[in-house]
Amino acid sequence: MKHQAKKQTRNQHMPVVIVCILILVLAVMGLGMHFIKKYIPTKERMNLTEYYGQPGDGEMAVVLGTEIMEERALMSGDQIYLPLDMVNTYLNQRYYWDSADQQVLYATPSELQYYPAAESGEGDVWLKDGTVYLRLGFVQKFTDLDAYVYENPNRVAIQYRFTGVQTTTVKKDTSIRYQGGIKSPILTDVKTGDTLIFLEELEDWAQVATMDGYIGYVQKDTIASAETKDFERSFEKEEYTYLTMDGKVNMSWHQVTSQDANAYLADTIANVSGVNVISPTWYYIQDTAGNIGNIASADYVALAHERGLKVWGLIDNFTAEVSTTDTLSQLSSRQNMIQQLIQSATTVGLDGINVDFETLSEDAGPHFLEFLRELSIECHKNNLVLSVDNYSPMPHTAFYDRTQQGQVVDYVVVMAYDEHYVKGPEAGSTSSIAFVKQSAERTIAEVPKEKVIVGLPFYSRLWCETPADSESDKTDNSQVFVDNSDGTYDSKNSKYLLSSKGVSMEGENNIIREHDLSLTWLDDVGQFYTEYEENGSWYRLWVEDENSMDLKMQAACSYEPGGVAFFKLNMENQETWSIIRKYTDK
Repeated sequence: MKHQAKKQTRNQHMPVVIVCILILVLAVMGLGMHFIKKYIPTKERMNLTEYYGQPGDGEMAVVLGTEIMEERALMSGDQIYLPLDMVNTYLNQRYYWDSADQQVLYATPSELQYYPAAESGEGDVWLKDGTVYLRLGFVQKFTDLDAYVYENPNRVAIQYRFTGVQTTTVKKDTSIRYQGGIKSPILTDVKTGDTLIFLEELEDWAQVATMDGYIGYVQKDTIASAETKDFERSFEKEEYTYLTMDGKVNMSWHQVTSQDANAYLADTIANVSGVNVISPTWYYIQDTAGNIGNIASADYVALAHERGLKVWGLIDNFTAEVSTTDTLSQLSSRQNMIQQLIQSATTVGLDGINVDFETLSEDAGPHFLEFLRELSIECHKNNLVLSVDNYSPMPHTAFYDRTQQGQVVDYVVVMAYDEHYVKGPEAGSTSSIAFVKQSAERTIAEVPKEKVIVGLPFYSRLWCETPADSESDKTDNSQVFVDNSDGTYDSKNSKYLLSSKGVSMEGENNIIREHDLSLTWLDDVGQFYTEYEENGSWYRLWVEDENSMDLKMQAACSYEPGGVAFFKLNMENQETWSIIRKYTDK
């Protein structure tokens, strides 16, 4: 009886035990699922069509370096075509679209090559629906790059940076995931020893890219520390050779306005010293067909050579009624200008050409660079030094592209003057010491210093502030109405008309003597300053003299540029030349 009772008790407890076991099993299973969910990496693979985007019919996705591009490449048979704008922006800027003649021009250091556009993908250039495309092989002809082509989806991955690349090495087989996290889908697998481009370090993950176009994340413990690497390349391209002076360039511009004025060279340079190059203003654009005005003189060149001076003839675009953009945008006009320049240069015996194209619009930028490329070819064929004048680098003049200029021409000149300029919004120094330093620093940041010439002024400006109530009070186009009611500028008037005129160093002395003016030295500007009132107007003068020139020469030469230049002859005083020799004779 007792035994039977015990058995009944055990039977009664059995369901409870089973329930507990089931609960325990479920708990373990739950914990296991949680562990799997949280700690086991997913094997899910990323949908590549979603990743690269769905290419349209006949299109290919493009991975450029470490960026998936919005623009698409085109396919024609087994050929791939890249958008010209993409090529010019990222790969090689020298492919120039000649819209008038429907062709791409490519200027090598020694020749200009022509590639006509086709309306189908059969040649090197494909014009489709108003967009220009370049065959990948055509781009590779002149550009160092690697290309990887894949299907499903159709895509091309292009690598074009091979120096100073941040890389890492895979330490053990792993996967690159779409995002940082083991639950993010897999983009691709990498093996021990593979080289990856290192992009960004996170806490436990690192952003990397493969050479064949995947950009994603790997766990940091699977890769080595990042290092900078230069990849060995077998690509060979024709390199520019440059015509440079044996020593520093010490140049002065010489404003010549007529053929007859050439005869006064002997008087102009009688007291000049410390200069080895003279640049007369002989050429100018006459019309949009590329015809040029020409007052060059062989006798002038011969005399300059007798005095030990090289001669670089200057061409400018100062003819107001002629559109520089229209002129430069036409192949025929560019070639016409170049032909006339070279013919004149060889006839009179020039040593070089100096290009001074100012006030260009941004639209003119690509055409201006193409002009320099084409001119460089002919200059170097004829042993002519090519230099080009530039404003002090500012965001609004970035399209002059001094970096590209520096690859093509022999010297890049920065005009470290006109800090305050005609019809500008306020009076001020023509060239403060800070402006000189800024001009040199910014230019050398874009161009090798040995190719940079720092231009300095021999002149100042006499500024005139005349009280006025409105724009309607202007008496001529040289005046600018300034509303200084908020007092942002240190003026004697709240509203006034501002004008100025260029003044030589001797002219400054005359003004100072005539008005018996006292001078105040401004350390931050590096110049003497004076002001006076006359007939109700205030006159301001930041004096350019041997004192300011000494500081400017010291500053300019401290950057070890390829030379210095001075604008312009006949505006200096005699003391200036002793200051210049102090630095150029070294």
